[in-house]
Amino acid sequence: MSRHYYYLAAQLPGLAYGQAMPMTSLAFKELAREHLTVSDAKELDRCVLGEQSSGFGQAKSEFLKNWQKWETALRQNLAKNRAKNLRRKYEVSQDMAEYSYDTEEIAKAANAIESPLEAEIFLDKARWEIIENLQGIDAFSVNVIYAYMLKLLLMERRAAFNTEKGFIEYKKLYADILGDFK
Repeated sequence: MSRHYYYLAAQLPGLAYGQAMPMTSLAFKELAREHLTVSDAKELDRCVLGEQSSGFGQAKSEFLKNWQKWETALRQNLAKNRAKNLRRKYEVSQDMAEYSYDTEEIAKAANAIESPLEAEIFLDKARWEIIENLQGIDAFSVNVIYAYMLKLLLMERRAAFNTEKGFIEYKKLYADILGDFK
């Protein structure tokens, strides 16, 4: 049975992708720890993005397990599409193939976007959407708290994008990749 955090959930400002953050993920984590049980606070530490979110066997929350499975499936499908473009072989693991929730289509669409920045924004919007879908409709459940943390992390990631610096890094990485094929 899921715990409910009426006071904490009710006081949280709404979030929308692309808007300014009402608080940092660190500030939210400190606020949330005052209200969460010890076990739910430990699970809050498992609210991460990127490669850190793999290893879904560690989470106890079904919401977080599903998030981690989805993120891992997305990353595997992104790797498969990139390998295909480089004419290399890459197989998505069988357990992730079953847990796609459109990750294959999302990866293909992201791969088709020319701008690396726009592709990352597209992927983060897909992440935002799956977080909202996975959190469910109970506005006071612990899932809402975990979802809020993940959304703040996505907002921080978006705020950290620097177009000029990113383009320079992209050019450097691209030159390195081309150098590997010569």
